[in-house]
Amino acid sequence: MPHLIVFSHLRWEFVFQRPQHLLSRLARHFHVVFVEEPMRTSGPAYLERTTPCKGVEVLRAHTPVEHAGFHDDQLSALQPMISGYLAENLIDDYLVWFYTPMALPLLADLTPRAIVYDCMDELSAFKNAPRQMRQRETALLKSADLVVTGGPRLYEAKRDANPNVLCLPSAVDAEHYSARRASADAVAMARADALQGGIAAPRLGFFGVIDERLDLDLVARVADADPGWQIVMVGPVVKIDEAALPRRANIHYLGQQPYALLPQLVAGWRVCLMPFALNESTAFISPTKTLEYMAAGKPVVSTPIHDVKAMFGGIVAIAPNADLFIAACRQALREMAAQKAEREERMAERVREHSWDAAAETIRHALDAIVAAPRSTTAASAPASSGVSPARPVAVAGTAAGDDDDPTALRKVASAG
Repeated sequence: MPHLIVFSHLRWEFVFQRPQHLLSRLARHFHVVFVEEPMRTSGPAYLERTTPCKGVEVLRAHTPVEHAGFHDDQLSALQPMISGYLAENLIDDYLVWFYTPMALPLLADLTPRAIVYDCMDELSAFKNAPRQMRQRETALLKSADLVVTGGPRLYEAKRDANPNVLCLPSAVDAEHYSARRASADAVAMARADALQGGIAAPRLGFFGVIDERLDLDLVARVADADPGWQIVMVGPVVKIDEAALPRRANIHYLGQQPYALLPQLVAGWRVCLMPFALNESTAFISPTKTLEYMAAGKPVVSTPIHDVKAMFGGIVAIAPNADLFIAACRQALREMAAQKAEREERMAERVREHSWDAAAETIRHALDAIVAAPRSTTAASAPASSGVSPARPVAVAGTAAGDDDDPTALRKVASAG
């Protein structure tokens, strides 16, 4: 079984999202080595190793280097650690998988059978993105044997940069979010009740990273529209000052919560919110939470994010301004039983089409193909039409939606509380 060496700007313990879903499933076919960004230590450099799930080992370097992330100053410490790990474990048959182009210089000491770039977001557009990001991504796009994009808009942006680009929008674990399963777990329901049971109804909720991609003014407008509405915000605050968050008696910040508890929290909400800002950092996002909300059977109200409109516009309420967003929330709260049943069936039908298992199988077959091809011709001769047709981005890949949780929140480690 070959190894999959993954370089990630996201920590495994951060918000459970696309990398964890895909790699935990690919671990059935590869030994996954997940290399996180280094953390600073005041002592000697060392390599921390953990095993969060079967088939996945996480490597976290601790170095005395001040610069964060896969900075050039980290290379002299990181390269011997990685080389030593591979030699110590007799690993010489492997593919290299990048989530961030910033780690590209580490490829110099490696001899992979193939190079994969899972482009889950337009990282250069995010707040505090390193200035070298665009240049390194250009180089990675040229050298990769396979480029995978997290949504149809990213596919359109990258399809001409490499001859082998696959559109693989993120998917959902429908059983995890099902209302039936959520209510059946009495312990988890009790934990959720302890967190939000004291918050009155109706609750309109959001889970995910709270950062520059959210329209905080819109959140405030929704809260002000009806003091009886209770706005529940679940997730870590990253890269923005917490003082900038709107504060109202009916806005409740619950912090980051475990992936395992999200279904029980959502079960207590009447409406699920996607109050994304329309700015450079959201131009290419394809929020994973769209399908997760749908799998929970909840009405969803979103701002007009491109991929959400393109893939779920007939099911999710799309509101281009605050007044229409508030009106859509009111309509969702007034939903009659027959309307609710029809919406839930339409959502369930769409959710059934898109699973993380199917997404992982799609990419496994793509990896098998590039490994089987001669290394010198894989990237050069793959057909330009590889991947999903932008007209039907989910039909081939068997998945839908994409990742929204912050790909530049690289120094935030998930809290279980």
